[in-house]
Amino acid sequence: MPAILAEGLIKRYGDMVALDGVNLEVPAGRVVAVLGPNGAGKTTTVRILATLLRPDGGRAEVDGYDVVRDPVRVRGLIGLTGQYASVDEGLSGTENLVLLGRLLNLSRREARARAAELLERFELTEAAGRAISTFSGGMRRRLDLAASLVGRPRILFLDEPTTGLDPHTRNGLWDLVRDLVADGTTVLLTTQYLEEADQLADRITVIDHGQVVAEGRPGELKRRIGGQILHVRPTLAADLDAAARIVAELTGATPSREEHTGLLSAPAADPMLVSALARRLDQAGIPADELGLRLPSLDEVFLALTGRPSATERSAA
Repeated sequence: MPAILAEGLIKRYGDMVALDGVNLEVPAGRVVAVLGPNGAGKTTTVRILATLLRPDGGRAEVDGYDVVRDPVRVRGLIGLTGQYASVDEGLSGTENLVLLGRLLNLSRREARARAAELLERFELTEAAGRAISTFSGGMRRRLDLAASLVGRPRILFLDEPTTGLDPHTRNGLWDLVRDLVADGTTVLLTTQYLEEADQLADRITVIDHGQVVAEGRPGELKRRIGGQILHVRPTLAADLDAAARIVAELTGATPSREEHTGLLSAPAADPMLVSALARRLDQAGIPADELGLRLPSLDEVFLALTGRPSATERSAA
């Protein structure tokens, strides 16, 4: 039995259809990432699964319990970290976690022990007595994730948990998620960051305009949009146009080019094109710093499926 199962989920807001028949399955103890542009329906899906919204159609189960008929049982199984920190800024880190523990019917002693355990795990012990208003953005996100784990949930929903974080803090949160999964936690992750999904997810579901447009393992999605990518980076900027002409002749496609890096890329159905390109560049006297084949990136998959760049590409632009 899957830890999370959604079949034909529909949600409308007036004339706007937020979800239009979404199907989703998350095996126990795995990470499934839900990708999609802003407004695609990712957060709506999570809010339905977390019993915060009622669907207008379809059904969903969490650990076998229907989210509409058995919401109390579902809430006892899950943890949720939303896009924005949900902790009380006027309280300290310890006070926030103890309060949550008491609300979850832990004794005062149990709540304090659980708070201390989580603060240590998330490297917040030294700041535990400080008001949350003095925490950095990364510290708040770590505390927010800790708060979602007070009740020892078997299933964790992470709704764009690293939005706005610097790369170092984001990598730290990725390590924490890996540790949780190693301990048996099931994770449903929504994100716009393709690298995040590539790093963490066992499977990926892509949602756009309220519908699932693709799903599979990261490698499967990369292969699905067609073959491999031939790429070459001439050593000299002056050789870029000549190298582009050679790539176009070999592949039959005009290569894309990154002007700031000098990287040329084009679809390649035949792996022998690498050696053919090497010979042609050598004959033309064009040295290259980089030459090879690769699968499409998840950013390229995302663009091909949705027609829009990912958050990773937009932030790099």
